[in-house]
Amino acid sequence: MSIHQLGKAITQELAAVFDRIDASQIETLIEAIENANRIILIGVGREGLATRAFTMRLMHMGLDAHWIWDDTTPSIGVDDLLIATSGCGEIGHIHYVVETARKRGATIALVTGDPHKKTAQLADRILFVPASVYLGTADVVPSAQPMGNLFEQALLITFDMLVMTLRDRKGITPEEMEKRHRNLE
Repeated sequence: MSIHQLGKAITQELAAVFDRIDASQIETLIEAIENANRIILIGVGREGLATRAFTMRLMHMGLDAHWIWDDTTPSIGVDDLLIATSGCGEIGHIHYVVETARKRGATIALVTGDPHKKTAQLADRILFVPASVYLGTADVVPSAQPMGNLFEQALLITFDMLVMTLRDRKGITPEEMEKRHRNLE
């Protein structure tokens, strides 16, 4: 398959995922973000990279957002939001962190490719990204790509859509976001 054919196949898979995303779940997650005192995010592997990028964008909008493994991440508690990504829905240490955040009184949002697994049972809000994911079992858009590629790509774009929606609702300009971008590079 040529590069152009591969690109077309991948974008068709992504379009199929976005056709199936439940807009009400996106809205529910946006509301949770808007109502949170602090937002702490967690993910692992390539899902974690997309989630970490989302953490940065939330910070660029002026929200009190933290990546869980940064040394400066504060404690979590009531009125805080934990956003966890777990493609297959059963990643051991993600589940443990969700359990711990629940015990501390935080609201839990799970972004997953398999909403029928055990971590989803602990979530207050679920965003199901119906993309083929490594070790997933849910009814999702199948992919010719290896392992969880489609889920990871859809995750990054979904998070960008959330940021754009939040930015517009809050009236945040690109210039305001740029002012918060790291300038020690």
